[in-house]
This record gives sequence, structure tokens and C-alpha cells, in this order.
Amino acid sequence: MSAERWPGEWMRGVLSLCVLRVVADGPTYGYAIAARLAEAGLGPVKGGTLYPILARLETEGLVSSSWEAGDGGPGRKFFTLTDAGEQFLRERTELWHVFTERAAGLLAPLPAARSTP
Repeated sequence: MSAERWPGEWMRGVLSLCVLRVVADGPTYGYAIAARLAEAGLGPVKGGTLYPILARLETEGLVSSSWEAGDGGPGRKFFTLTDAGEQFLRERTELWHVFTERAAGLLAPLPAARSTP
């Protein structure tokens, strides 16, 4: 399966956490976040998906934002992880690993298909 075509319910379950993880690497802006997610193999994330997530994370106090002048172009809104965001990211990342290990244990490969007479 192509990484650009992950099921939507999987992306909805993990995208906010992945966005926080990208922002944890230092102040960044929407286009760069989307590029980083794509480079990581999550596929393209459209602005109509990404910016509402960033707005929600800011409302929840997990990221803060500031406008910075662009180099010869319009300014960019940069996002920075807050202390609360860092704590949330650490806790949820740990829980995510436990959850995916348990799901992987349940989703072991099926036995070989039985042939029908």
C-alpha cells in the first residue's frame, strides 16, 4: 500500500500527535509541517486538514504562534511547542506506543488461506 493512501481513520487518530512532534523540533510554519509529514511517509496533508489541527492545538495551549516577516514575501505564522504541549506529547507518545504494540499483537498475520474442495 502506498504511504500516500493511509486510511483516513488512521490519520485522524495520529495526525495531531505527529504535528506536535514536528513542532517539537523547533518553531515552524504550516507548509514546513506538511512537508515534514509527507517526508516521514504519512502522505500529503492538505491545509484544510492541517490548519484546523494547529488552531485546536493552540486553543488547547499545546502550541503558541507568532507572525514573522517573510523574506521578500508575506509573513508566516510560526508555531512553537509550549511546556504543556511538551508534557502532552511525551505522555501521548508513550500511550501511543503501548496502544500500537497491543493492536499489533492482535493483528498478527492470518494463517494461510484454506483451500475449498
